[in-house]
Amino acid sequence: MDGPAGPSPCQLRKGRDETTERLSANDSGSCQNDSCQCDRTQNEVKINSKRFGRGAVESGLTHECGVFGAIGTGEWPTQVDVAQVICLGLVALQHRGQESAGIVTSEGKSARTFNTHKGMGLINNIFNDEAMRKLKGNLGIGHTRYSTSAASEEVNCQPFVVHTAHGALAVAHNGELVNCSSLRKMVLGRGVGLSTHSDSELITQALCLNPPEGETNGPDWPARINHLMRLAPLSYSLVIMLKDKIYAVRDPYGNRPLCLGKILPLGSSYVYKSSSSKHAAVLMNGSAKNGVEDRAEGWVVSSESCGFLSIGARYVREVLPGEIIEMSRHGVRTVDVVERPADKHQAFCIFEYVYFARADSIFEGQMVYSARLQCGRMLARESPVDADIVSSVPESGTAAAHGYARQSGIPFMEVLCKNRYVGRTFIQPSTRLRQLGVAKKFGALSENVRGKRIVLIDDSIVRGNTIGPIIKLLRDAGAAEVHIRIASPPLKYPCYMGINIPTREELIANKMDSFKLAEHVGADSLEYLSVEGLVSAIHYNMKVTPSDGVGGHCTACLTGEYPGGLPDDVDW
Repeated sequence: MDGPAGPSPCQLRKGRDETTERLSANDSGSCQNDSCQCDRTQNEVKINSKRFGRGAVESGLTHECGVFGAIGTGEWPTQVDVAQVICLGLVALQHRGQESAGIVTSEGKSARTFNTHKGMGLINNIFNDEAMRKLKGNLGIGHTRYSTSAASEEVNCQPFVVHTAHGALAVAHNGELVNCSSLRKMVLGRGVGLSTHSDSELITQALCLNPPEGETNGPDWPARINHLMRLAPLSYSLVIMLKDKIYAVRDPYGNRPLCLGKILPLGSSYVYKSSSSKHAAVLMNGSAKNGVEDRAEGWVVSSESCGFLSIGARYVREVLPGEIIEMSRHGVRTVDVVERPADKHQAFCIFEYVYFARADSIFEGQMVYSARLQCGRMLARESPVDADIVSSVPESGTAAAHGYARQSGIPFMEVLCKNRYVGRTFIQPSTRLRQLGVAKKFGALSENVRGKRIVLIDDSIVRGNTIGPIIKLLRDAGAAEVHIRIASPPLKYPCYMGINIPTREELIANKMDSFKLAEHVGADSLEYLSVEGLVSAIHYNMKVTPSDGVGGHCTACLTGEYPGGLPDDVDW
């Protein structure tokens, strides 16, 4: 990785069977690196060996995963092409995972067999016409994946399917269990075998265990899910499929996103009005207020709402933290809500707004695009610069760049042309290939660049490998000055809740402050958005309040403050 030679002692130290990633430097091994910005007040964190060699060491910032579920309502066989809806839903979530994908469907008749198709690669390559013909069903779930806690192999493709005493069970999971070790020991102690190191398989097997209060008339799946959620408080969004039901589950901290949508009949209007009200509120039973009929042909649940319009669905709401929603042919209903501890707040991942989510997705009552626009406005207030044009590293920095331009009064102009047929640079396996990847990925619009003082906006910096070659590209095209502005705070801490943010050793913000980093990458200046500025920007357009079940964000990768604290039995 680019940067000063050798990590500071406050970073990675390896032992034989485990490693210790020090979040402090207050003993004889204290940090001697004057430019290191690590927090020197926190305790050591033991990291189980499962986190090493899992892809985060070689790759950069990767998304988590995407989950999707769909069910037809009314009489079965449904008129909704469930497999096609799920496939299109996964295509809309492709940005959340590009390693593997899978779909599992049920016709609602047999508890013994599901229709399954999984594979490595992109959605369109996995689900051809032959595969889709086999995925008949009235309900189904799907998953697209980046590896977090297990290797990128076909055996780890989701959804996972197990055959229980009560029939088949399928589970798709987004996130990562923070207390995986204790849960694994408990499951293995019950005589259950595990075929992978995936947290998702562990969840699937844990759901097969009887809840402590026991069961009388067959399996009580809401009670089993409740039991799992109390054993593992975060981090996950789950879609769980049985013969004729789907359960949508979000962890009590709301760390991972999950939302609900309604499939409308063809030809239905997406905005319902009446003489007494301009906006008819949608109810969970499928009807609308003011007597306006709003029949649902089906229901969908997804990590993000970005694909709803393309499949003829309307966004209804988010699944609340700790909520268990049951989806059946009769509609949807909340069957339970698992509360988090009274002294803990919601901890929705703030990087969903910064980077992970698609710009047209809706979180907490606002579109992600508007939040990123506000981040750019806040960045212009905090870090102004005298320049001729504002531009962005496409695509993720574009919304913030427009916000910066509007706030500063400096015109926006494109300076980079993106080759859309080149893969993401963080997938490349070495620093040299990542840098070459930048050359393949971008070209400079020299007529817009020549002689200009440019403010270039990007959403984040992880290793600092790619921004330097971009700056060189602009200078070679004739840029007079290049000022870098980052629409998020410095990344300083790893994430252990489903995002492949690398070890602290690899995060450039732990090795250089903004002044040294600017010199290192060849920028005339470089500034980050503050944590306070980011939080303020996210809250600016929120249409919901803490009384609606929200009100807090996880900033652990920025501040080192992890939402559930550091339990004694921790895999970190």
